[in-house]
Order: sequence, then structure tokens, then C-alpha cells
Amino acid sequence: DEITQNYDEHLATVNTVTFCDEGRRFISTSDDKKVFIWEYGIPVVMKHISEPDMNSMPAVAVHPDNKWWIGQSLDNTIRVYTCGRRFKENVRKVFRGHLNAGYACALGFSPDGKYVVSGDGRGRCVFWDWKTTKCYKKIQAHDKVCIGVAWHPIHPSKVATCSWDGTIKYWD
Repeated sequence: DEITQNYDEHLATVNTVTFCDEGRRFISTSDDKKVFIWEYGIPVVMKHISEPDMNSMPAVAVHPDNKWWIGQSLDNTIRVYTCGRRFKENVRKVFRGHLNAGYACALGFSPDGKYVVSGDGRGRCVFWDWKTTKCYKKIQAHDKVCIGVAWHPIHPSKVATCSWDGTIKYWD
């Protein structure tokens, strides 16, 4: 086993590596409050996303249409960015209504891309409408932090959650 490429621009713990743009690029996020977009196979940052008011993003998910990606910002919001050449934030599209500051709660999309889901520091599983960013539903899923959420890839009405309370639950 050999290392074929080393990507080492972040200044702190790297939280995520997520492929996008049909595998041509990947997104990395870090505790240094920076997001880097990398060209696959080239260890040079192609896009650097960092703003003075930006928070760390411990979780990232790519929309099923591969045109968008979302980042779980530690300011209790989910931020939306374009995929492709520009990787620009859509400042008019922000998801709010959950508590995740201090927690690396997972997030994701429904298989059809119509909904966003996230865990929450209060043990909730929160759903939003992708187009409107309006909160669709909150489920009190666990007694402690709901750290993980995953939409079933084939059965779009089913979601799995996991928690610091030691349980995994499957929802319909």
C-alpha cells in the first residue's frame, strides 16, 4: 500500500472529505474554519472558501443532482454552495431551526433531493424542504445528541438516526 497523493493545506484537524462534481473534485473541511475544493489527483487547492464570520463545518453532503452541496455550520445553520467550477455560496438559501453548535451532527438529502435532514444537539431529527428552506418536521428522535442521520437510498420514506444515548433508530 502506497500513498499516491498527499493533500496538506489545512492548518487544523480535517473533518470531512466528500467527492463531488462526478468524482472530479472533492471538498475538505477543517477546524481551521476553511473549506478547500481540490481537483482529484492534483494536491493544490483550486478553491479556498473562508470568510471572517465563517464557522467550522464538520459535515458535508452533496445533492443527488450534483449541482449543490451543503455544509453543517457550527452556527446552527446549514449553508448551501454550488458544485462545478465556481463553488459559490448561495447566501439566500440557509437552513435554520436546529441546534448543532458544538456537535458534528450528520446531514443529508432525501434520495430524490426534495428534503434535507440533520441531527441536532437536543436529540431531534430535523427535516427541511430543499426548495423553500422551510422546516418541514422535527422528530424528538433521542434523549441525547442525534449525531447521525441517513436516508435509506431505496426506500425514500425511511430514515435511520443514531445518538450519544447508544441507540440507532429507524423511522418511517
